[in-house]
Amino acid sequence: MLRNILKFKDHDVKRNHSNIDYAFEIQRLKKLKNAVILAHVYQSPDIQDLADYVGDSLDLSRKAANTDADTIVFSGVKFMAEVAKILSPNKEVLLPDIDAGCTLEQSCQPEEFKKFRNKHKDHLVITYINCSAEIKALSDIIVTSSNAKKIIDQIPKSQPIIFAPDKHLGAYLNKTTNRKMLLWNGTCIVHIQFSERELLGIKAEKPNALFIAHPECPEAILKHADHIGSTSSLIQFVSESNKKEFIIGTEPNVIHQMRKKNPEKIFIEVPGADGNCSCNRCPYMALNTMEKIYLNLKDSKPGIHLSDTLIREAKKPLQRMLNMTNN
Repeated sequence: MLRNILKFKDHDVKRNHSNIDYAFEIQRLKKLKNAVILAHVYQSPDIQDLADYVGDSLDLSRKAANTDADTIVFSGVKFMAEVAKILSPNKEVLLPDIDAGCTLEQSCQPEEFKKFRNKHKDHLVITYINCSAEIKALSDIIVTSSNAKKIIDQIPKSQPIIFAPDKHLGAYLNKTTNRKMLLWNGTCIVHIQFSERELLGIKAEKPNALFIAHPECPEAILKHADHIGSTSSLIQFVSESNKKEFIIGTEPNVIHQMRKKNPEKIFIEVPGADGNCSCNRCPYMALNTMEKIYLNLKDSKPGIHLSDTLIREAKKPLQRMLNMTNN
């Protein structure tokens, strides 16, 4: 289904707009509409190079909120654009492809989660930022992969915690914080695809290479890592290391930023189970294209529309996160 959507939409856009210089037109429209373009590091290199800001989802939304732009174009996935809207409710927030979703978000639906929470009313709800605005509104604190440990460490050990939606990130945090958080059963389509067998083969061929991984990976992958961290942490680790070769255990488009900062270093992707598939590339991130960014700016749609009530309720746990991060 997803492949059909991607194939149809890309073909349709190219058929109708094949003679347009998208980079030029995007820059023109950006100035005309006083827009800022954000690109997550899992976006394709051409989009990253076009963007005003490239990085992690929360950092991008905070940067956009501090600009005088009237319009935010978020080249990422829907939950990221929702965060931008929550932090910048008076700005127009656009998403190049409204079908750019997230398996973590999809795994955690509001009605189900509300029932789950009601069964465990004594639990504090800590939710990973990779969730919908509706789930954020049902949460006590939002966390990112960068600040989750710091926030959890501030909560008394006697306080039971629900952690959602990523069970692998939750398991990693249970281990690093010595907790027994109750975990929601969600996973990231990208990070569960890595093959331990293929990883060990690469490590055997490249004994001097360091393996770095995102904590959304399963424990079978993380146990082999020399460094575990958020995308920004992985990029920083590569830059600060005196090693020359790195095996990358996250969405491989992040390598574009690593290579730009460290052109002399070598980066190796971890393949899926058959050793050949590109299943570690996020199909939802791939829905965004230069053509769609152009159309997004030109037509001012699709956009993110959240009620004032939802924005207010979803912002509360985000603000708690920011307060605890700054402690």
